[in-house]
Amino acid sequence: MIAFLRTTLAFLALALIEFAPAPARAQEVDLLLVLAADVSRSVDHQKFELQRQGYAAAISNPQVLDAIRSGTHGRIGLNFLEWSGVGAQKVVIDWTLIDGPETARRFGDQLVEAPRSFADRTSISGGIEFSMVQLKRAPFKSARRTIDVSGDGTNNAGRDVRLARDEAVAEGVTINGLVILSQSQVPWNPEHTNPPGGLDKYYRDNVTGGPGSFVVAAEGFESFGKAIIKKMIAEIALLPAVAPRGRRLVAR
Repeated sequence: MIAFLRTTLAFLALALIEFAPAPARAQEVDLLLVLAADVSRSVDHQKFELQRQGYAAAISNPQVLDAIRSGTHGRIGLNFLEWSGVGAQKVVIDWTLIDGPETARRFGDQLVEAPRSFADRTSISGGIEFSMVQLKRAPFKSARRTIDVSGDGTNNAGRDVRLARDEAVAEGVTINGLVILSQSQVPWNPEHTNPPGGLDKYYRDNVTGGPGSFVVAAEGFESFGKAIIKKMIAEIALLPAVAPRGRRLVAR
């Protein structure tokens, strides 16, 4: 009797497996893009608003939307997070499908309404590591994965940023940079926002990496919005102009 029950249960288990619905396949997109924004102490309120307003406007920009529609699938997966010191990282807007003006507008509206997450030290390495976690849990699928790091200073907390960069690149992820150039130095640590050779060089040498990676430098507050649009178009459309490793694009 026991043997009969075991055999019956085994057959039932096999039947359940055979007729169970197949797991849903992740929707394919042309790009998985993490926007990782610096909200450390050196990012004052004006810089913070520039990042938020700039990204919100850029995602709805007609040229950016044209770049999205030009892809094979005509859509991308977008995640916006903020980072600061060690352990200070937060997803502001989780993975969202952007495929046209309506989804882009909703994303931008959520972004400008969300409160600021932190105001701590600057751990770019922590921001990259947290971004990698988001890429691995994305509900969409893409052969192209990019982390877009925006910031106004050097890594001064956590582990060596080059280690985090190299690990991400080894997994096939491209890291691009949007450098917010400071017109005045931070009194307590002037080399944080203005390192030798310039912050854009620091990002090229230590932060960005992967195929076609580049750095966009916003030279002054007026150019910040243009810099974001230029960078997003380059990331989404894979423009030939940004193919050389570590290329610097300047928005004026």
